[in-house]
Amino acid sequence: MPAHPPTAEILAIGNELLLGEVVDTNTAWLCRFFTGLGGKVQRAVVLPDEVEAIAAELQGALRRAPALVFTTGGLGPTEDDRTLAAVAMATGRPLEEHPEALRMVAARYRELAAAGFVAEPDLTPPRCKMAMLPRGAIPLDNPVGAAPGVLLPLERTLLVCLPGVPEEMKAIVQSSLAPHLQARLGRAGFAELRLLTDCGDESRLAPLLGEVGRAFPHVYIKSRARAFGPQVRIQIYLSAAAPTPEEAQALVEEAGRHLEGRLAEAGVYAERLPAL
Repeated sequence: MPAHPPTAEILAIGNELLLGEVVDTNTAWLCRFFTGLGGKVQRAVVLPDEVEAIAAELQGALRRAPALVFTTGGLGPTEDDRTLAAVAMATGRPLEEHPEALRMVAARYRELAAAGFVAEPDLTPPRCKMAMLPRGAIPLDNPVGAAPGVLLPLERTLLVCLPGVPEEMKAIVQSSLAPHLQARLGRAGFAELRLLTDCGDESRLAPLLGEVGRAFPHVYIKSRARAFGPQVRIQIYLSAAAPTPEEAQALVEEAGRHLEGRLAEAGVYAERLPAL
Protein backbone atom coordinates (compact mmCIF):
# COMPACT_ATOMS: atom_id res chain seq x y z
CA MET A 1 0.00 0.00 0.00
CA PRO A 2 1.47 3.43 -0.91
CA ALA A 3 2.74 5.54 1.97
CA HIS A 4 0.96 8.76 2.84
CA PRO A 5 2.41 11.47 0.60
CA PRO A 6 4.25 14.42 2.16
CA THR A 7 2.07 17.51 2.37
CA ALA A 8 2.68 21.17 1.59
CA GLU A 9 0.96 24.52 1.97
CA ILE A 10 1.52 27.55 -0.26
CA LEU A 11 1.25 31.22 0.69
CA ALA A 12 1.20 33.56 -2.31
CA ILE A 13 1.95 37.05 -1.03
CA GLY A 14 1.38 40.39 -2.71
CA ASN A 15 -1.17 43.20 -2.84
CA GLU A 16 -0.93 43.06 -6.62
CA LEU A 17 -2.41 39.54 -6.55
CA LEU A 18 -5.42 40.60 -4.49
CA LEU A 19 -5.96 43.70 -6.66
CA GLY A 20 -6.08 41.51 -9.75
CA GLU A 21 -3.14 43.35 -11.32
CA VAL A 22 -1.03 40.17 -11.47
CA VAL A 23 -2.23 36.60 -12.03
CA ASP A 24 -0.86 34.11 -9.49
CA THR A 25 0.79 31.51 -11.73
CA ASN A 26 3.34 30.60 -9.05
CA THR A 27 0.86 28.59 -6.97
CA ALA A 28 -0.24 26.50 -9.94
CA TRP A 29 3.39 25.80 -10.88
CA LEU A 30 4.36 24.84 -7.32
CA CYS A 31 1.31 22.58 -7.00
CA ARG A 32 2.30 20.70 -10.13
CA PHE A 33 5.97 20.59 -9.12
CA PHE A 34 5.29 19.27 -5.63
CA THR A 35 2.74 16.76 -6.86
CA GLY A 36 5.35 15.54 -9.30
CA LEU A 37 7.59 14.76 -6.34
CA GLY A 38 4.89 12.51 -4.92
CA GLY A 39 3.58 15.13 -2.51
CA LYS A 40 0.16 16.63 -1.91
CA VAL A 41 -0.64 20.32 -1.60
CA GLN A 42 -3.36 20.55 1.04
CA ARG A 43 -3.82 24.31 1.25
CA ALA A 44 -3.03 27.44 -0.80
CA VAL A 45 -3.90 31.04 0.09
CA VAL A 46 -3.29 34.54 -1.27
CA LEU A 47 -2.28 37.20 1.25
CA PRO A 48 -1.58 40.94 1.29
CA ASP A 49 1.80 42.47 2.04
CA GLU A 50 0.91 42.78 5.73
CA VAL A 51 3.21 41.35 8.37
CA GLU A 52 0.46 40.41 10.82
CA ALA A 53 -1.67 38.67 8.18
CA ILE A 54 1.27 36.68 6.83
CA ALA A 55 2.51 35.77 10.32
CA ALA A 56 -0.93 34.57 11.39
CA GLU A 57 -1.27 32.34 8.33
CA LEU A 58 2.24 30.98 8.86
CA GLN A 59 1.51 30.15 12.50
CA GLY A 60 -1.61 28.27 11.44
CA ALA A 61 0.35 26.35 8.84
CA LEU A 62 3.05 25.43 11.34
CA ARG A 63 0.42 24.12 13.76
CA ARG A 64 -0.88 21.85 10.99
CA ALA A 65 2.76 20.75 10.46
CA PRO A 66 2.97 19.95 6.74
CA ALA A 67 6.31 18.73 5.46
CA LEU A 68 6.83 21.98 3.56
CA VAL A 69 5.45 25.49 3.51
CA PHE A 70 6.21 27.60 0.45
CA THR A 71 5.84 31.36 0.36
CA THR A 72 6.15 33.36 -2.84
CA GLY A 73 6.68 37.10 -3.01
CA GLY A 74 7.85 39.79 -0.63
CA LEU A 75 11.62 39.17 -0.63
CA GLY A 76 12.72 42.29 -2.54
CA PRO A 77 14.37 45.56 -1.49
CA THR A 78 11.28 47.76 -1.09
CA GLU A 79 9.47 48.58 2.13
CA ASP A 80 6.38 46.60 1.16
CA ASP A 81 8.47 43.40 0.78
CA ARG A 82 7.68 42.08 4.25
CA THR A 83 7.61 38.30 4.04
CA LEU A 84 10.76 37.69 6.06
CA ALA A 85 9.66 40.12 8.77
CA ALA A 86 6.48 38.02 9.01
CA VAL A 87 8.53 34.82 9.20
CA ALA A 88 10.53 36.33 12.04
CA MET A 89 7.31 37.23 13.86
CA ALA A 90 5.71 33.83 13.31
CA THR A 91 8.72 31.79 14.37
CA GLY A 92 10.28 34.03 17.02
CA ARG A 93 13.55 34.10 15.09
CA PRO A 94 14.97 37.62 14.68
CA LEU A 95 16.22 38.92 11.35
CA GLU A 96 20.00 39.00 11.09
CA GLU A 97 22.38 39.91 8.31
CA HIS A 98 23.50 36.62 6.78
CA PRO A 99 27.09 36.77 5.41
CA GLU A 100 26.46 34.30 2.58
CA ALA A 101 23.23 36.01 1.57
CA LEU A 102 25.04 39.35 1.56
CA ARG A 103 27.76 37.85 -0.65
CA MET A 104 25.08 36.62 -3.09
CA VAL A 105 23.42 40.03 -3.25
CA ALA A 106 26.76 41.81 -3.71
CA ALA A 107 27.83 39.44 -6.49
CA ARG A 108 24.53 39.91 -8.30
CA TYR A 109 24.76 43.71 -8.25
CA ARG A 110 28.33 43.61 -9.50
CA GLU A 111 27.10 41.52 -12.42
CA LEU A 112 24.18 43.86 -13.04
CA ALA A 113 26.40 46.94 -12.92
CA ALA A 114 28.95 45.37 -15.27
CA ALA A 115 26.14 44.63 -17.72
CA GLY A 116 24.85 48.19 -17.47
CA PHE A 117 21.51 47.16 -15.93
CA VAL A 118 22.06 49.24 -12.78
CA ALA A 119 24.11 52.40 -12.34
CA GLU A 120 26.40 51.19 -9.55
CA PRO A 121 27.08 47.98 -7.57
CA ASP A 122 27.15 49.48 -4.07
CA LEU A 123 25.42 47.65 -1.24
CA THR A 124 22.81 50.26 -0.39
CA PRO A 125 20.45 49.75 2.57
CA PRO A 126 17.58 48.47 0.34
CA ARG A 127 19.95 45.94 -1.20
CA CYS A 128 21.33 44.87 2.17
CA LYS A 129 17.74 44.35 3.30
CA MET A 130 17.58 41.28 1.03
CA ALA A 131 20.35 39.66 3.10
CA MET A 132 18.47 40.02 6.40
CA LEU A 133 17.29 36.48 7.12
CA PRO A 134 15.59 34.83 10.12
CA ARG A 135 18.11 33.28 12.51
CA GLY A 136 18.97 29.74 11.42
CA ALA A 137 17.95 30.26 7.78
CA ILE A 138 19.93 29.14 4.75
CA PRO A 139 20.11 31.43 1.69
CA LEU A 140 19.29 29.86 -1.69
CA ASP A 141 21.16 31.22 -4.69
CA ASN A 142 18.96 33.08 -7.16
CA PRO A 143 20.48 32.58 -10.64
CA VAL A 144 18.01 35.01 -12.25
CA GLY A 145 17.33 37.87 -9.83
CA ALA A 146 18.86 39.64 -6.86
CA ALA A 147 16.94 38.40 -3.81
CA PRO A 148 18.11 35.02 -2.47
CA GLY A 149 15.53 32.41 -1.64
CA VAL A 150 15.35 31.38 2.01
CA LEU A 151 15.26 27.92 3.54
CA LEU A 152 14.34 27.68 7.22
CA PRO A 153 14.33 24.18 8.79
CA LEU A 154 11.87 24.07 11.66
CA GLU A 155 10.99 21.27 14.05
CA ARG A 156 8.40 19.55 11.85
CA THR A 157 8.26 21.72 8.74
CA LEU A 158 10.66 23.00 6.12
CA LEU A 159 9.81 26.63 5.33
CA VAL A 160 10.82 27.81 1.85
CA CYS A 161 10.52 31.50 0.93
CA LEU A 162 10.75 32.30 -2.78
CA PRO A 163 10.63 35.48 -4.87
CA GLY A 164 7.37 36.39 -6.55
CA VAL A 165 8.82 36.80 -10.05
CA PRO A 166 7.96 33.46 -11.71
CA GLU A 167 11.27 33.09 -13.53
CA GLU A 168 13.21 33.62 -10.31
CA MET A 169 10.97 31.33 -8.29
CA LYS A 170 11.27 28.47 -10.79
CA ALA A 171 15.04 28.88 -11.15
CA ILE A 172 15.62 28.64 -7.40
CA VAL A 173 13.34 25.62 -6.98
CA GLN A 174 14.96 23.73 -9.84
CA SER A 175 18.56 24.54 -8.88
CA SER A 176 19.58 25.53 -5.36
CA LEU A 177 16.48 24.16 -3.59
CA ALA A 178 16.43 20.78 -5.36
CA PRO A 179 19.12 19.04 -3.21
CA HIS A 180 17.35 20.09 0.00
CA LEU A 181 14.02 18.73 -1.23
CA GLN A 182 15.58 15.44 -2.23
CA ALA A 183 17.17 15.08 1.20
CA ARG A 184 13.88 15.91 2.90
CA LEU A 185 11.47 13.90 0.74
CA GLY A 186 13.62 11.08 -0.57
CA ARG A 187 12.79 9.47 -3.88
CA ALA A 188 9.08 10.02 -4.30
CA GLY A 189 7.04 9.22 -7.37
CA PHE A 190 4.09 10.65 -9.22
CA ALA A 191 2.32 9.49 -12.38
CA GLU A 192 -0.69 10.66 -14.31
CA LEU A 193 -2.87 9.57 -17.21
CA ARG A 194 -5.39 11.55 -19.24
CA LEU A 195 -8.22 10.06 -21.26
CA LEU A 196 -10.37 11.94 -23.77
CA THR A 197 -13.83 10.45 -24.18
CA ASP A 198 -16.49 10.89 -26.85
CA CYS A 199 -19.05 11.46 -24.11
CA GLY A 200 -20.43 14.93 -23.41
CA ASP A 201 -22.55 13.93 -20.41
CA GLU A 202 -20.60 13.90 -17.15
CA SER A 203 -23.51 12.32 -15.28
CA ARG A 204 -23.18 9.28 -17.54
CA LEU A 205 -19.54 8.90 -16.59
CA ALA A 206 -20.00 9.49 -12.85
CA PRO A 207 -21.07 5.95 -11.87
CA LEU A 208 -18.17 4.40 -13.78
CA LEU A 209 -15.62 6.76 -12.23
CA GLY A 210 -17.04 6.08 -8.79
CA GLU A 211 -16.78 2.34 -9.30
CA VAL A 212 -13.17 2.49 -10.47
CA GLY A 213 -12.30 4.99 -7.73
CA ARG A 214 -13.55 2.59 -5.07
CA ALA A 215 -11.56 -0.24 -6.62
CA PHE A 216 -8.39 1.89 -6.72
CA PRO A 217 -8.55 4.13 -3.62
CA HIS A 218 -4.97 5.36 -4.03
CA VAL A 219 -5.61 6.75 -7.51
CA TYR A 220 -7.23 10.16 -7.91
CA ILE A 221 -9.82 10.03 -10.71
CA LYS A 222 -11.67 13.11 -11.90
CA SER A 223 -13.71 14.03 -14.97
CA ARG A 224 -13.28 17.55 -16.28
CA ALA A 225 -16.35 18.94 -17.99
CA ARG A 226 -16.23 22.51 -19.30
CA ALA A 227 -19.59 22.89 -21.03
CA PHE A 228 -22.58 21.11 -22.53
CA GLY A 229 -23.11 20.54 -26.23
CA PRO A 230 -22.97 17.97 -29.02
CA GLN A 231 -19.29 18.65 -29.72
CA VAL A 232 -18.15 18.42 -26.09
CA ARG A 233 -15.69 15.64 -25.28
CA ILE A 234 -15.03 15.13 -21.59
CA GLN A 235 -11.52 14.51 -20.34
CA ILE A 236 -10.77 12.14 -17.46
CA TYR A 237 -7.69 12.62 -15.32
CA LEU A 238 -6.02 9.90 -13.23
CA SER A 239 -3.03 10.43 -10.95
CA ALA A 240 -1.24 8.66 -8.13
CA ALA A 241 1.63 9.26 -5.73
CA ALA A 242 3.78 6.45 -4.34
CA PRO A 243 7.20 5.94 -2.76
CA THR A 244 8.78 5.45 -6.22
CA PRO A 245 7.94 6.61 -9.76
CA GLU A 246 7.61 2.99 -10.84
CA GLU A 247 4.99 2.22 -8.19
CA ALA A 248 3.04 5.37 -9.06
CA GLN A 249 3.08 4.49 -12.75
CA ALA A 250 1.92 0.95 -12.03
CA LEU A 251 -1.04 2.24 -9.99
CA VAL A 252 -2.15 4.63 -12.70
CA GLU A 253 -1.73 2.07 -15.48
CA GLU A 254 -3.78 -0.58 -13.67
CA ALA A 255 -6.58 1.86 -12.85
CA GLY A 256 -6.46 3.27 -16.38
CA ARG A 257 -6.82 -0.14 -18.00
CA HIS A 258 -9.72 -0.99 -15.71
CA LEU A 259 -11.44 2.30 -16.49
CA GLU A 260 -10.91 1.91 -20.24
CA GLY A 261 -12.55 -1.49 -20.02
CA ARG A 262 -15.57 -0.20 -18.12
CA LEU A 263 -15.97 2.73 -20.52
CA ALA A 264 -15.88 0.36 -23.51
CA GLU A 265 -18.54 -1.84 -21.91
CA ALA A 266 -20.71 1.26 -21.51
CA GLY A 267 -20.24 2.23 -25.17
CA VAL A 268 -17.94 5.17 -24.45
CA TYR A 269 -14.83 5.55 -26.61
CA ALA A 270 -11.71 6.87 -24.86
CA GLU A 271 -8.26 7.70 -26.17
CA ARG A 272 -5.13 8.37 -24.18
CA LEU A 273 -3.67 11.85 -24.38
CA PRO A 274 0.05 12.69 -24.27
CA ALA A 275 1.49 13.56 -20.88
CA LEU A 276 1.64 17.26 -20.06
